[in-house]
Amino acid sequence: MSASPDDGIARVAFDDRGLVPAIIQQWDTREVLMLGWMDAEALRRTLTEGRVTFWSRSRQEYWRKGDTSGHIQLVRGVRLDCDGDTVLVAVQQVGAACHTGDRTCFDADDLDPVIGGRP
Repeated sequence: MSASPDDGIARVAFDDRGLVPAIIQQWDTREVLMLGWMDAEALRRTLTEGRVTFWSRSRQEYWRKGDTSGHIQLVRGVRLDCDGDTVLVAVQQVGAACHTGDRTCFDADDLDPVIGGRP
């Protein structure tokens, strides 16, 4: 018998605003696509509907990626990190993940760090 979504949600360490960061990753290539925010209801919807739902901090409402653009995120897996304070959502991304139209939100400016050597 599989665990209920509420069992997993109960393990999440939501912040003082009731939110948890959700890292969205392409399921097969492991490419990091974006970061969004979820409250318990957004996570419940994500776990039970097969599409990723977020909580918009600016608009104070739920939203699903692709409802207006068609660039949907189909859930392939959801994991909780070791501290319970971050969710990793593996998706099949259809179209662009970023609101700018780019595949990922992380192909903007490179900060040019010093590359570490071997320890």
